[in-house]
Amino acid sequence: MKNLTFFWKISLTVAGLLLVVGFVFVAVTAEYAEQYYQERNQRLNASIAEHIISEVKPFINGEVTEEATHDIMHHMMAINPSVEVYLTDPNGKILSYVAPYKKVKMDSINLDPVKEFIATRGNQYVVGDDPRNPNKQKVFSAAPIIGVDEKLEGYVYVVLASEEYESVSDYVLDSYIATLGGRTLLISLFGALVLGIFVIWLITKSLNKLIDTVNRFRNGEMSARMEVIKDGGLNDLSIAFNEMADTIVGNIEDLKSMENLRRELVGNVSHDLRTPLAVIHGYIETLIIKKDHLTTEEREKYLTIILESTEKLKKLVNELFELSKLEAKQVVPNKEPFYIQDLINDLVHKYQVLAQEKDIIIQASTEASHSNMMVVADVSLIERVLQNLIDNALKFTPRHGLVTLQIDHTDQNVEIKVSDNGPGIPKEQIPFIFDRYHIGDKRISLDKNNTGLGLAIVKKILEIHDATIELTSRINQGTTFKFQLPQYV
Repeated sequence: MKNLTFFWKISLTVAGLLLVVGFVFVAVTAEYAEQYYQERNQRLNASIAEHIISEVKPFINGEVTEEATHDIMHHMMAINPSVEVYLTDPNGKILSYVAPYKKVKMDSINLDPVKEFIATRGNQYVVGDDPRNPNKQKVFSAAPIIGVDEKLEGYVYVVLASEEYESVSDYVLDSYIATLGGRTLLISLFGALVLGIFVIWLITKSLNKLIDTVNRFRNGEMSARMEVIKDGGLNDLSIAFNEMADTIVGNIEDLKSMENLRRELVGNVSHDLRTPLAVIHGYIETLIIKKDHLTTEEREKYLTIILESTEKLKKLVNELFELSKLEAKQVVPNKEPFYIQDLINDLVHKYQVLAQEKDIIIQASTEASHSNMMVVADVSLIERVLQNLIDNALKFTPRHGLVTLQIDHTDQNVEIKVSDNGPGIPKEQIPFIFDRYHIGDKRISLDKNNTGLGLAIVKKILEIHDATIELTSRINQGTTFKFQLPQYV
């Protein structure tokens, strides 16, 4: 019912607009029709004033010959009863006239239109004064009266539409408007209205489908989408709705995923926090209970275990905060150009001591062509990525193993690789290697010096750089992590 009301509202609005346009059309058409007739009348009778002068000499010795003038003027009016003839002096003062009922209200006329008419020889539409109606302008014919000595003696001024003619003309015009409005206009408006209502029906038909789809989507049918038809009238609106619906569904899925991650995080954190806290609590309790019976070596051993547990706890909390900020998109990278080889060399130098303790060789590629390569990224975040990858490589590389950092040029990007020759990763576990708390096929425990969040942080940092990380691994041969950064040109 609501849709039907909407349809009729549009239809009535269109009908009202068509009526307004129709009345304006009739008014403009009548105005221009009248002007057309007047201009045609003026051009057809442009020479009537000259004809009067050729038939009669209005002035003899500078005096008006009223008898002869009136005779010829009456003769002209008998031939064409719609005209009024006036005789003026050179300044426009009316000297004599022939007009019905002698109802002349002006003593003189404006000569500017007369001069314009004479100059254009009646080929231009000009209106002038109507001595019987001071507030009106009418078409006319005019001609100068030249004496024997080539002196201007006055003008013959002929109004081509008398008052009586105008009365008949107005009646005919009213009849014309009535005919135009009552027949042609109504027929045209009716046809336009029918066509308009049909077009509106076609549009609202598609619009009703869209409204129905929106209502279904609002009521929980998340798969509801508009069908996009080629050359359809509402394609842009349908596409916009479909994209909006996809975005909403995507946001809902993201919220669900974040909620699942939050629950998983709470469960994992509660488990991992419990372990170091239990260790710390147990050894502190032992120190208190046995304070008088412990040797110096035992006391130092317990304090060392407590310190290591607090360090693990601190690392876990810090990485949890770091990962949470990355997942909440609160970290915005400060991208700037820097030499990637210099960063790699610095990290290799920092990890030399730890690598030597584990009897592992860590080295970087030293090709001269790579030394001048610059990338655009957040240097501190990329350093964090490389640190986590190196930590991971050192953790799983056996004694006498090798960890290498290498850069290569690919099109407009620079590819960074971190490789080791450790035991490798089983193929079925590779898709989950960047998940939280995942090491091998077991959940990570803080009894090892690892939080299980390093590779998840690596993935998130690269995502905010619009980059992805890949890995290749072979059992008993090693693993390679690689990612690309845009090269600075």
